Amino acid sequence: MAHEEDALEHERASWKPSPGLAVAVPDPVHNPGLPPHRERVTDKDPAAMKRAVRTVYTLFYLSLAGSIWAIAAYMLFPIESGRVIDIRDNNLFIGLGIALALLALGIGAIHWSKAVMSDKEFIEPRHATRGRDTTREAAVQAFRDANEESGFGRRTAIRGSLIAALIASILPGITLFRGLAPESKPNGTAEEQIAGDPVALLSQTMWKQGERLAHDPSGEPIRAADLTLGSAVHVIPESLAELSHSEGYLEQKAKAIVLLMRLLPEQLPAEHNKLEWSYNGIVAYSKVCTHVGCPVALYEQQTHHLLCPCHQSQFDVSRSAAVIFGPAARPLPQLPITVDDEGYLIAQSDFTEPVGPSFWERH
Repeated sequence: MAHEEDALEHERASWKPSPGLAVAVPDPVHNPGLPPHRERVTDKDPAAMKRAVRTVYTLFYLSLAGSIWAIAAYMLFPIESGRVIDIRDNNLFIGLGIALALLALGIGAIHWSKAVMSDKEFIEPRHATRGRDTTREAAVQAFRDANEESGFGRRTAIRGSLIAALIASILPGITLFRGLAPESKPNGTAEEQIAGDPVALLSQTMWKQGERLAHDPSGEPIRAADLTLGSAVHVIPESLAELSHSEGYLEQKAKAIVLLMRLLPEQLPAEHNKLEWSYNGIVAYSKVCTHVGCPVALYEQQTHHLLCPCHQSQFDVSRSAAVIFGPAARPLPQLPITVDDEGYLIAQSDFTEPVGPSFWERH
């Protein structure tokens, strides 16, 4: 049966009509054309058209107001104040202003196209060639027709409000770049000048000579004898636990957080490590990634690698936390440590280089 069907299919494919034999050709599909045009309310009622126009430019002006508010919120709630309430209000009100600006701009543009622009259906034929003078003239005429149908040239209120809203919608984003610049106070106090200098700000943490290493967040001091081989402990300065949030606890902790690890002493070769900064195989490195400042908190015991979860930078603890993979530009800063008379781990000094991301102001 299958062979018979194959033979019939082959016969149909190879059949050709004899000369002079009439072959019936089916009629092409009938083109139904465009459906009947339904006029909008704004096309039939001039008062409705005026209301639609007012709605459109009101939305555009509302977008303008949202952009202005976002810029004002950036100034009214300075993120540089360091107060939690100002930081939260900064994010909230700037976000609301930008959201209002973009939402009103989008709704206004859609309402303009739906209710005010020309609603006539037309067919645009496609041409096989282009680039001739007649084609360019037709393109220019198409822009003229679009201007006439949209009313962009005639409706000055819509045009002006749209241009103002579009320009203003860019300004909040440009304004936010101000937060990336250091706050310069050349005539201020020494503390204010340090606060405006990112190099000095990130070069000074709460670590100092004799400062005990403590568990984060309890603040309990750490004995060297309590650290097991292969362990990784999150560490803060002991005195940090005494600060309250209003005294800059979070800001100081963000700079001073450390990861403490214990290796075998022979796993720290002298040619790649500052052995005088470690104690019996115990080393301490800043947790702040040198790429963009994410917390480096994933430790692989077998390979002695630290991994940043944000962008996958990897650091080799057995080689002074050198970068072995990822976008980080320099090793993690090492905290020099030793032990005191009671066996507690203490810092020999502060970090000898700025913590955190590499940036162009660093020398």
